[in-house]
Amino acid sequence: MANPPPLNAARPAAFQAGARAKGALAAKLPGARKIVLNDLPMFTRQLGAMLSAGMPLVQTLSALEEQIPNKVFKQVVAGIRLQIEGGAVFSEALGQYPSIFNELYVSLIRAGESGGILTESTEQIAGFLEANGRLRRKVKSAMMYPAIVLCLALVLALGMITFIVPVFAGIFKDFGAQLPGPTQFLVNLSNLIRHNGLIVIIVLAVLVTFFQRYRKTPRGAYQWDAFCLRFPILGVLARKIAVARFASTFAQLLHSGVPILKSLEIVATATGNRVLGKVLLDSRTYVERGEPLSTALRQNKQFPPMLIHMLAAGERTGKMDAMLRKIAEFYDDEVSASLSGLTSMIEPLLMIFLGVVIGGIVICMFLPIFKMGEIVNF
Repeated sequence: MANPPPLNAARPAAFQAGARAKGALAAKLPGARKIVLNDLPMFTRQLGAMLSAGMPLVQTLSALEEQIPNKVFKQVVAGIRLQIEGGAVFSEALGQYPSIFNELYVSLIRAGESGGILTESTEQIAGFLEANGRLRRKVKSAMMYPAIVLCLALVLALGMITFIVPVFAGIFKDFGAQLPGPTQFLVNLSNLIRHNGLIVIIVLAVLVTFFQRYRKTPRGAYQWDAFCLRFPILGVLARKIAVARFASTFAQLLHSGVPILKSLEIVATATGNRVLGKVLLDSRTYVERGEPLSTALRQNKQFPPMLIHMLAAGERTGKMDAMLRKIAEFYDDEVSASLSGLTSMIEPLLMIFLGVVIGGIVICMFLPIFKMGEIVNF
């Protein structure tokens, strides 16, 4: 019996061209980040549940398509279903939408297809996405309170400088005496904001735009991630979050049968930090030579020693994916503990900050009054 033609050859040329066109447009899908954060975990969980119940893939996608509230994501799922009906492989159809289904997602689905464990892979991805979502919500919740307080402090300080300082400046001007240095600086800052406010806003907007664009360049992104790791207190938290992501992602890939070199390439971007990602990419050279990954990571001081020791133990016992899961659980607990400690520590620090900023402005305004006798005699 003759072998069947390759899958790509069985598809019409128009279908292949259409798939390529969809892939080009998929990178620019509007609201892709919102879909990944809000809709993708639920979609993946429901996909795994329906597949485990024995529903065919096309029928499952059709059912999910009907109940997805996001119009853009609904169109994406419809496009995937149509490609599969046209003869495409599921992982290949997902790969046409890289802004939603990243390389990690597609690689795990591909491994599940090749190993005949697509349902298990889908459930693993759902658990991974939900864990990432919980971690993101924890970090966002911990940062929400200080962000609100800082914004409030900025508004109060700006209001005092714009409306209250000029009143005091007019009173001091009538005395004709030289103001103390801090008060004079505050008056000059008030005049700058009031008379050249538009220029100040434009300059700040240009600086912020330049910074954001530079941060999107490879060099700028690397330097920013390196700065985040060195930042006091928050840098330790950022490193723990990146290590937890590395361990959980790497464990999922290895458990699904993805080759270790390919796994390192994928997990380098999944950490969310380019400094640690570069270390993982560089470690592939050691692994290609047959050296353990723990030896490669030990050459660099970016990963915690405890992780390296636990990873080495997993390599010796041949249970590296299980050890990586334990590492991920440990650092997830560490992140939760750090966030709790940070939350309790932030409140007094914010009170000190508010006291320094607002109190400093008030003291600068009343400083000449404390020397009223000298000013009057002058």
